[in-house]
Amino acid sequence: MTQAQYVGAIDQGTTSTRFMVFDHAGVEVARHQVEHEQILPQAGWVEHDPTEIWRNTELCVREALVQAGLTHADLAAVGVTNQRETTVVWDRRTGEPYTNAIVWQDTRTAAIAQAADDAHGDLIRHRAGLPPAAYFSGGKIAWILRNVDGVREAAEAGDALFGTTDTWLLWQLTGGPDGGRHLTDVTNASRTMLMDLETLDWDDELLAVFDVPRAMLPEIRSSSEVYGHTRTDGPFGGEVPLAGDLGDQHAALVGQACFEPGQLKNTYGTGNFLVLNTGTEIVRSAHGLLTTLGYQFGDQPAVYALEGSIAVTGSAVQWLRDQLGIIDDAAETEALAASVEDNGGVAFVPAFSGLFAPHWRADARGVIAGLSRFNTKAHIARATLEAICYQSKDVVDAMAVDAGLDLSILRVDGGVTANDLCMQIQADVLGVAVSRPVVTETTALGAAYAAGLAVGFWSDTAELVRNWAESKQWQPTWDDDQREAGHAQWAKAVERTHGWV
Repeated sequence: MTQAQYVGAIDQGTTSTRFMVFDHAGVEVARHQVEHEQILPQAGWVEHDPTEIWRNTELCVREALVQAGLTHADLAAVGVTNQRETTVVWDRRTGEPYTNAIVWQDTRTAAIAQAADDAHGDLIRHRAGLPPAAYFSGGKIAWILRNVDGVREAAEAGDALFGTTDTWLLWQLTGGPDGGRHLTDVTNASRTMLMDLETLDWDDELLAVFDVPRAMLPEIRSSSEVYGHTRTDGPFGGEVPLAGDLGDQHAALVGQACFEPGQLKNTYGTGNFLVLNTGTEIVRSAHGLLTTLGYQFGDQPAVYALEGSIAVTGSAVQWLRDQLGIIDDAAETEALAASVEDNGGVAFVPAFSGLFAPHWRADARGVIAGLSRFNTKAHIARATLEAICYQSKDVVDAMAVDAGLDLSILRVDGGVTANDLCMQIQADVLGVAVSRPVVTETTALGAAYAAGLAVGFWSDTAELVRNWAESKQWQPTWDDDQREAGHAQWAKAVERTHGWV
């Protein structure tokens, strides 16, 4: 085993970037986190500044190490995890982005996705495992190639590089314009609509659908191997193996130690993301789920997964705070929602970016239904928490059909899991136990695990399973009649979101 005592993880998320350090037991020993600007040029458009994200990454690494009294020599390896699908295209020669990153929530590419679906929908679903949608990177790359001057010519010449934010950061960390490594892992590549699930390589037919030059795409690698080392003049101040790379939800699957087929986790963040380990078998969904990569460790066989992606859950709570002014802080939602016995007949479907799994309705928009003079902001707050839970139930129900899932317990993580009322509602809505681990920052932990496995800091996944421990469990309290009535009201509200755009 290496002499270094810790592993680091860069967690580049939708609203912030952080750097965390973990010890061998998977316990956090340091962190620093910085939010970045959400750029909203017009309705449906969501952008980030890649340069700001890189600056924040440098700051987070330096601050966390200083606060903990650590140097690069204390780190056995560093892993990266990232917001998936968010698309960055930059100049290989200068390191400058050609335009802002197009965020996964952005819907400007809906027409591109629809055209691809009309002409090649079956090919994309079978080959890439994904329904053509604005969510995924392929259409975002196509939009940039069509709409940003000079990018297509540069891409065909090999000077314009594409990457999700993991690729952008790995390139910067390993040298940037001075020899930075241009690569991604199988999990992030599986979210582009451009990778063949079976070969784990870019597919020429899929590239042709979106007219994307292969020269601009990163090399696809496993999720756990040494890709290179941090540059000595970078934020680490020395060479550290960069050895883990996982999209955020895949990292959470690893951080939750869901290594057995049939194990399921739900991450509650900006959106909700349920990922079911299906082992080395590719399970193709007939009910609106995504067939994706779970992870691949080194030269071991790839592990596949079914995923249900929900666009707006935690960000609906932010909307209550920032747009409606119902609350001053997200943590207030629990007490406000608990001040009423039920939702008072109100249902809230936060389809701000359309509906993702299992509905896939780009034409949907948010609806608050069932309002009367009786209702207060407390009922809206409670309906917001219920929306998080009912959207998750819809995905679990689809998984039960696609994969024969007989769920007995749901492992949960992410910021919203600090809301005990929301987790109780989740148990009630599903009718199964909900379990939260001691370490809820499972996304960063999963990236650290992948990096540590690659360098022998952890010997195998059995060690990681032993690290997992439960902090709290919620048991369902509703009877079947309550559960059915509640979901029927929710389903009626979902129907009312359709056809707004």
